Amino acid sequence: MTGKELQSKWVLVLTSLGFFMAMMDAMIVTTASTAIRNEFRISISTLQWALNAYNITIAAVLLVGVALGERWGRRKVYSLGILVFTVGSVLCALASNIGWLILARVVEGVGASVMTPMSMAILTNTLPANQRGRALGIWSGIGGLALIVGPSLGGFIVAQLTWQWIFWINVPIGIIALALIHRHLPESRGASEPLNFGDNLLIVVTMAGIIWALSATTGHLGMRALGLIVVVAVISVACGGWFIYRQSTEAQPMIPLKIFHNRTFTGGNLATALLYGSMYGVVFFLPQYLQAQPHATALTAGLELLPWTGTLVVVAPFAGRAVDKFGERRVATVGLCLQGLGYLLIALFSQQSYGWFIIPLMLAGVGLSMAGPALQKAVLGAVPQAMIGKAAGIYNVFRLLGGALGTTIAVMIFYQFQGLSFASGFRATMVGTGLISLVGVVWSQRLRVVIPVTLKPGASRH
Repeated sequence: MTGKELQSKWVLVLTSLGFFMAMMDAMIVTTASTAIRNEFRISISTLQWALNAYNITIAAVLLVGVALGERWGRRKVYSLGILVFTVGSVLCALASNIGWLILARVVEGVGASVMTPMSMAILTNTLPANQRGRALGIWSGIGGLALIVGPSLGGFIVAQLTWQWIFWINVPIGIIALALIHRHLPESRGASEPLNFGDNLLIVVTMAGIIWALSATTGHLGMRALGLIVVVAVISVACGGWFIYRQSTEAQPMIPLKIFHNRTFTGGNLATALLYGSMYGVVFFLPQYLQAQPHATALTAGLELLPWTGTLVVVAPFAGRAVDKFGERRVATVGLCLQGLGYLLIALFSQQSYGWFIIPLMLAGVGLSMAGPALQKAVLGAVPQAMIGKAAGIYNVFRLLGGALGTTIAVMIFYQFQGLSFASGFRATMVGTGLISLVGVVWSQRLRVVIPVTLKPGASRH
């Protein structure tokens, strides 16, 4: 093996590791949620912030993190991201109350916000063009593996040890990764863009405030509490309006509003928010419901999610080919419908044994596997080549903020229909999340219709 080949392998391994860690931490918490709720004696409404704090932070900081990597050096910012993520994991493991845990998840989110985009940028920049396609496929597959391993591993750790260990395992991995990154990853830089932390602060206040105001409505409210909710909601909406105004007047905005004039770009991002909003609502509640069954443990709940999470990785390669053959609109529409149908069927079979869930979980997994790549390709294909990096960042912001908002809406539905049992609230939540996915079909219809062209051997496009 030559030196260049060895370096290429190190680049692939170390960039994939950061992506895997960031994705794993979003999923591994799901099967530990019941243990966290029981230990801290908190409500489901409060528990959602252990998931949402992570996603909102990543979405808010992601674009600034990308800009810092281009300016300071991608390897340097990637290493810094892993360091912050590791420190955040230590703080999560040491958390003695939910407030501490939420703040620690914010720290983790700051680190994770640069780990995914920087790992992709380093991989793309370092490897020659003839190796990038295969390497990016492996990189994506390893990230997808976290979706499979995360819930099961989280369940195993909680069953055998305590929930704190889902965070402790990040520490040795992070330390080893930092040592190897310094030794084996090359440094690179890109086009330097001006930084505006004020815009990011506006995003944080807007989304965190709106989500808090929505989640606060789930309790029994007095006039004082209702007044506080209204004030927070008004301030949050005002910050969102101010952010949009700033983006329309700045010379180099964080999010160029002109690209939203493209119907495909706008429709693709909104459909993405609904797709992942639906999925994250189920990710939050389904493991808790499975653990509420007699004799169920966190480990069994994690294993029972495999028909859903495992399908994502199995179907994803075929979904990419389907997009090339049938076009983004058709595949995205079918995917959103299948995911919605899967969740509605789970609601229908919620009083049956687990075996009735297997086919609906697989349908939902197939739907997500189809719609995700189709919408991503539509969004990135709707902008000029020079704006693909910016478009990818905006796509991920919609994906994560949609997931956070979807979780909150799921919690609101649960409390509205909980009644005398967890099961009745869960059933209504599954109906709600299924409908959210189906609403995404409205926006997927805005995608441009691409008619794939099949050429005969030897034929020319010109």
